[in-house]
Amino acid sequence: MKFNYKYGGKSNVQNGVASTNVAFAPDVLREPTYFIGTLHKKIPFREAISALHDVVVADFKFQPKDNTQYLEWLKSQEEVWLAEANQKLEKTNSEINELQRKLKGLREQREIITKPFYKAQQKYFKYLYTRDYAAWFVLDPVITVHPDQVFFECFSKDESVYGKLSCDYDVFTNISDFKCGTTNIDYSESLYNEFLKIRSYKETDFKIDPSGFDVQTTGEENYKEVKIDLPDSWVRGFLQVSSAMTSEKISFELEAADIANFIFILKRNKERKSPRSIKYILKPGQPIVAVFEPWNIEVACPRSLYKGDTEKEIRVWGRRRIQLLERLLPITDKFTVHLLGTGMPSFYTAHLTNDMYFTLGLSGWTANDWTQVSQLDLLAPRGQVSSSALQTVYLGLRKNWFRTEKELATDVGMDITTVNKALTTFTQAGKVIYDLKNKVYRARELKREGIDIDSLRFSSETDKEAYMITQKDDGVSDIKHTEDQEKITITGIVEKTYTPMVKVDKDLRIVDGNCSCSYYYNNKMTKGPCAHILALRIAFEDK
Repeated sequence: MKFNYKYGGKSNVQNGVASTNVAFAPDVLREPTYFIGTLHKKIPFREAISALHDVVVADFKFQPKDNTQYLEWLKSQEEVWLAEANQKLEKTNSEINELQRKLKGLREQREIITKPFYKAQQKYFKYLYTRDYAAWFVLDPVITVHPDQVFFECFSKDESVYGKLSCDYDVFTNISDFKCGTTNIDYSESLYNEFLKIRSYKETDFKIDPSGFDVQTTGEENYKEVKIDLPDSWVRGFLQVSSAMTSEKISFELEAADIANFIFILKRNKERKSPRSIKYILKPGQPIVAVFEPWNIEVACPRSLYKGDTEKEIRVWGRRRIQLLERLLPITDKFTVHLLGTGMPSFYTAHLTNDMYFTLGLSGWTANDWTQVSQLDLLAPRGQVSSSALQTVYLGLRKNWFRTEKELATDVGMDITTVNKALTTFTQAGKVIYDLKNKVYRARELKREGIDIDSLRFSSETDKEAYMITQKDDGVSDIKHTEDQEKITITGIVEKTYTPMVKVDKDLRIVDGNCSCSYYYNNKMTKGPCAHILALRIAFEDK
């Protein structure tokens, strides 16, 4: 998917003795989006934006050791070892010694010839890393201005971590002008280094530069155009995160000291065998307990009580990514944790102040990143909504920029079910994002030209396969269901062979399921439902 950016100059920070000016260069090809204000809560903002930078550069995937040089040495030693094995053959030894002497000379000559090349190559990479650090990353951060807050979004280098920094307007003073919308900002390593110079005794002006949108016939050299053929994985990653945020979650609060204890254990211990997970033990009215496996170290959180109604045990993997929260500990009041289930994604929201919070989204485990094998967008129902209803709902949301489902249904005069289906469609199309902390939907255009909703009808081959199954005469048969107070259990026969079972909530979101197919046998629900479970859910919804 191609993304074209055109920045009105470069983002910069001007540090003086008594003041600091932060100016972001926006993408002038987008609808004008700007913000001008003076930073009030300077230190929390500095630490939070630094934590966001830590997310951008993070890469937690396993990096195998490079054995290339060792293998080359091993190959060169073969001749030596063969010679040693034939020590008694003096003539052979003398010939081998002569050949080794010549070979050594040739290798020395090769090193002399190639040394300038490798030195220049290393110098170039070092220059690129220090002077044009942005070239090492694919996507500049996305920034959105709303009537009540400004928020930044980004992904880690390995695409397994999502970061979002939200700043309410109380974080700023003297807000002179703003216009709501979403844009990409020119962001570089040098800009991050300047952020670190923000101090409490300096006035800090924060500006998403509106002058970048001025129509100019001169000074075109001040504009910087960036054309990126962005992998679909990045776009899908944002869509997966949005779907995960709207899925059913188990939520509880932890103190900053609890997260500090978690990080302490991870730093003091190194796992050498599986399982490498945190097992959360949640009992109503009792302190939350986290068990770190395989060491079985229990960490009780005496000041953090679980307020749910039923007892739960949930395992999450990829736990070392929690260390990205370490920088936020001194300025965090509490954390809200949202778990989607065992082996499923999780979210940690750091409440930095009453008006600033940082959301860290973790995929099911490090190798299972947001952009490749997570299929959480399949968990949300794809209800049929007319084009006119979609337009009405979206324009209603754009009018106020953020709304709850009930508020939006009242604004546009529609039933909440239709509004919910429309919001789900827009969430999956990258036009809307769900705010976990404030529990509202927010308008956020991920792509300037928009993303064709029709092209997202099938978000994956699994989705397409499920739909094709439902179109067959005997694709799904013998559908039965039972209901309790909160869940609906559905059973049936798919393609006359498979016997899936799926549990959905009252909004027809998949809560649990199983199937007799090999996909479910190998993955359970950790990579999303199989095509047979999806087909059963779709057939039940149509029925």
